[in-house]
Amino acid sequence: MNKTKKQGHLIKEVYPDSIAEEMEIEAGDLLLTINNEEIEDVFDFRYLIKDEYIEVLIKKPDGEEWLLEIEKDYDDDLGIEFDNSLMSNYRSCSNKCIFCFIDQMPPGMRETLYFKDDDSRLSFLQGNYITLTNMQQKDIDRIIRFHLAPINISIQTTNPELRSKMLHNRFAGNKLKYLDALYAGHIEMNGQIVLCKNVNDGSELERTIEDLSKYLPFMRSISVVPAGITKYREGLYPLALFNKQEAGEIIDMIESRQNEFYDKYGLHFIHASDEWYITAERDFPEEERYDGYIQLENGVGMMRNLIDEFNAALERVKKNIKRKKVKNNISRTLTMATGKLTYLTIKGFAARIMELFPGITINVCCIRNDFFGETITVSGLITGQDLIKQLRGKKDNGEYLGDVLLIPSNMLRMGEQIFLDDITVSDVEKELEIKVVEVESGGKEFVNALIKDDYWMHRNNEKFVYIKAYK
Repeated sequence: MNKTKKQGHLIKEVYPDSIAEEMEIEAGDLLLTINNEEIEDVFDFRYLIKDEYIEVLIKKPDGEEWLLEIEKDYDDDLGIEFDNSLMSNYRSCSNKCIFCFIDQMPPGMRETLYFKDDDSRLSFLQGNYITLTNMQQKDIDRIIRFHLAPINISIQTTNPELRSKMLHNRFAGNKLKYLDALYAGHIEMNGQIVLCKNVNDGSELERTIEDLSKYLPFMRSISVVPAGITKYREGLYPLALFNKQEAGEIIDMIESRQNEFYDKYGLHFIHASDEWYITAERDFPEEERYDGYIQLENGVGMMRNLIDEFNAALERVKKNIKRKKVKNNISRTLTMATGKLTYLTIKGFAARIMELFPGITINVCCIRNDFFGETITVSGLITGQDLIKQLRGKKDNGEYLGDVLLIPSNMLRMGEQIFLDDITVSDVEKELEIKVVEVESGGKEFVNALIKDDYWMHRNNEKFVYIKAYK
């Protein structure tokens, strides 16, 4: 074929026994077009290969171009992996939000932590929240065409002027029009309101809730989360923390609307994140009010889910002990580190485990966030250096940390044994002279972390019996 000026996408790998291998596509080739359409990113690619007959234009390293006619089953994959999984550069944020956490990061950390993404593709792939400010109508049209859903949108307020001020972007208010287009296209949406004291709370929050409710049922949920405030805010917009009374007032406003929305749409729609209930010192809502935990990863219902899973797992353990007639004669000491936000809940869990297993001693340590400041209370932002310093202090004061240190998995970079400050799990083990075990966030994982493995076997009539929350 005649040579083209299309840049194409570099193929990194061809899977064995795949359609691509059969068509003699190889690593190092470039994918130029499918059905004569250029490919912007992975969503174009996935959409265009769905047909049972496709024409794929490949460019070989020597410049030769092959037009391949492929007949396949609908939805069959070609079996190729690209050099860039998104098949496009990430889109960075064009805003300077008054509450931006990245602007509150200390200097000297790894470069990737300072990247502000605002990429709609990551909303679908990873659940990220986007502001819509760097999107154009063609992007919205493509979402509707491909019916990509759900899309997670960081809204803050439906007051256009206030939104522009909060995002420090003069186009931010006008971009709210895209909500109408997504609604008309029946695209499932989830929204987020980062609440800033004396900015978008009070009557502004009431207005935002009312305005967004018109997008039901396609706008499935709205979460209200407090702005995170670190000690690195010099030169930034002055923000203050919400107190106990104010947190309670926000909860009351939100809960006063939930039944109304549920009666009409079968969704409670508007949700307060867990931080509000902890700050207000109130019980978390029952499971049913979270509508299937739509925004669990956004901290909405995480504590209720954890508590319910823990209770179920502990009851399973009790039944297993009773059924197997096991004597609770374990003797073991361990330490669990957590953040201030979940400390009281985890401490309560530990007390119930120790009651069931009198030989177990669990030291629950609340790690203060000196790195970002004491106003940051979530365990996921605890650094290795704070963990080492504070637990070493306990050791120096004669406290026994025990045989193992349990940490929540969200303290570590996903899939790696590295904390936010690049300190590794091995570094912590070496400094504290204790084995470190990460625990997943679920309640049953928490229980099993305390009673599994070889050292949690019970001797019963000279036989070892495993006691687990779940098989």
